[in-house]
Amino acid sequence: MKHDRFIMSRIFFAVWAFVTLAPQWMAAELTPAASAAFDSYARSVEARLERQRRSANSFLAQMKTDSDREQRLRGGQVIVEELTPATGAGIHGALLHHWRGTSFVAGAKSADVERLMKDFATYPQSFAPEVLRGRVLMREGDHFRAEMRIRQKHVLTVVMDATYDVTFGRLNSQSGYSLSRSTHVSEIESPGTAREHAVGENDGHGFLWRMNTYWSWAEADDGLYLQIESVSLSRDIPHGFGWAVRPFVQSIPRESLEFTLRATGDALRKVEGNTSARQVANGGER
Repeated sequence: MKHDRFIMSRIFFAVWAFVTLAPQWMAAELTPAASAAFDSYARSVEARLERQRRSANSFLAQMKTDSDREQRLRGGQVIVEELTPATGAGIHGALLHHWRGTSFVAGAKSADVERLMKDFATYPQSFAPEVLRGRVLMREGDHFRAEMRIRQKHVLTVVMDATYDVTFGRLNSQSGYSLSRSTHVSEIESPGTAREHAVGENDGHGFLWRMNTYWSWAEADDGLYLQIESVSLSRDIPHGFGWAVRPFVQSIPRESLEFTLRATGDALRKVEGNTSARQVANGGER
């Protein structure tokens, strides 16, 4: 018990110091070298995903060769795994985060998730409380430029405005995907007040500098598999606090992926429920 209290007191102190001294660490700078390293890594991920998506057999990672994983997914689990290279997390004063999440939604269709993902204006309802605002700035066919206001609440609450370049595509009518690349991320100081303003890129906490999200979805006989890969860039951990702060920082992308997949599943089940209700009302006709 003494040992447990000692560990907890150290964790409490580290988190307290992280919050209390945060203004002193707000000078973190996104260097050109870190930005270039992120772009290079993202290109390698996108090249691998492009190869995967050429065939229905490889469209989703680790689905055709892992029966245990399929059982867990169909049992309602969301499987989240870290893909960050063991030797490549720290790059030029920044941290690279790469995670993948997979889920299964019974009764859902490919067209349903594509319709949901393109309806940015409803994101605050579908993905509350993380997404506060969503809107389309430009659309040309399956290519969008969209803006979202995002809230991350952990030890600290951080609100950010992010602009994304988003492209949708399809292998066939049962399988589709999207590529979402952040083009600008700004931390918002005093959101929702008269003092609200965007903080400069190198003046904020640095919790999120870049964020690319790669969705893939594929129909099965009785539902839809969803898979997300998230590649993001944040500031490095202040020296001396890695043992306590690093697990907290690493938990953010994991928790965000799980939340997003569960929220998407809930939204798709609402669609399926509304469709079934209309079928009953129309005497079984779709």
